[in-house]
Amino acid sequence: MSTKKEITKKFGREYARSSKKVKGRLLDEVTAAMGWSRANARRQLRAAAVRSGHASAVKRKPRARTYGYDTLKVLQLIWTLIGEPCGKYLAPIMADTLAKLERFGELEPVASRLDDHVRAQLVTMSPATIDRLLKPAKDARYPTAKSATRAGTMLRSSITVRQAMDEMEKEPGFFEIDLVAHFGHSLKGEFARTLNLTDVHTGWVFTRTVRNNAHVHILGALKAGVEKIPFEVTGLDFDNADFLIMPTLIRESLSLVVVCQELSA
Repeated sequence: MSTKKEITKKFGREYARSSKKVKGRLLDEVTAAMGWSRANARRQLRAAAVRSGHASAVKRKPRARTYGYDTLKVLQLIWTLIGEPCGKYLAPIMADTLAKLERFGELEPVASRLDDHVRAQLVTMSPATIDRLLKPAKDARYPTAKSATRAGTMLRSSITVRQAMDEMEKEPGFFEIDLVAHFGHSLKGEFARTLNLTDVHTGWVFTRTVRNNAHVHILGALKAGVEKIPFEVTGLDFDNADFLIMPTLIRESLSLVVVCQELSA
């Protein structure tokens, strides 16, 4: 790395004060020595010349905004009215969708903004541009989801740990467990949770809603699953700790109580 920096520094000084023809020859030498592409070599030499004080950084003039506020507001309303699709779905149907929404008067809230220029921009807008313009609206409407799961450390030394590369079971009985919290975007207050047990081999699913994550409710849901599932439960795999529990699940043992506390922590 130090050798590369030294070579780049040396060539950068020469590159900054050379003619176009000489710069081409220098780029050939640098790409051959470093294994870089010409674009990367050009960028590295310019940066080295700036760092050494032999050239000044080029300040690019910011491009003028292509899509105005009127176009953005109309796009947001169209996106909302048709179910909030992504740009790849919205772009191909934009012209037809725009015409139909106008025909049925659905765009009245933005009628004053919708002129021929805005229509032309909406119809020719690329999927990537649609997603970029809609990103602030999406972020405000759908904040980053929170997680109620926290990794546990209890009983890891006393319960067999299932590895990711272990061979899958060849018969029913081993269940993946997932506890889903129905809290929207806030963990404040009390909210319902759903305990899902899915058999790895057969895909059999048992679902039970619980009032909260108190271990007594989790334990009750697990017991209900053992009673309702039409075959023996031989193991459980928790998504937050990958604990393997053998048939003692059927009894209200201390181990099960602690593991349920671990799940709901």
